Amino acid sequence: LRDRKIDMIIAGGVNIYPAEIESALLTHPAVADAAAFGIPHADRGEEVKAVVEPAEGHEPTPALAAAILAHCEERLAGYKRPRSLDFITAMPRDPNGKLY
Repeated sequence: LRDRKIDMIIAGGVNIYPAEIESALLTHPAVADAAAFGIPHADRGEEVKAVVEPAEGHEPTPALAAAILAHCEERLAGYKRPRSLDFITAMPRDPNGKLY
């Protein structure tokens, strides 16, 4: 997540704004913090990946990852949904709250 300088993901020629995905992720009760960004994809240029800091009392398990991705299916258009999700202990943020 270091040096996050791009605030747009371009997947299959469509502009996707990470903030919209992060907002959807943050509505899940097991998510304390979240980030979305593009990773390289052979056919689409980029695809959406999410990193989630689990809320207190929630363990980062494959079942939780599946539940969070299902939560996104209900709230985001197909092309905006994260294709993969990783967990992180604490989101790397500077004193102003920006990811670094």
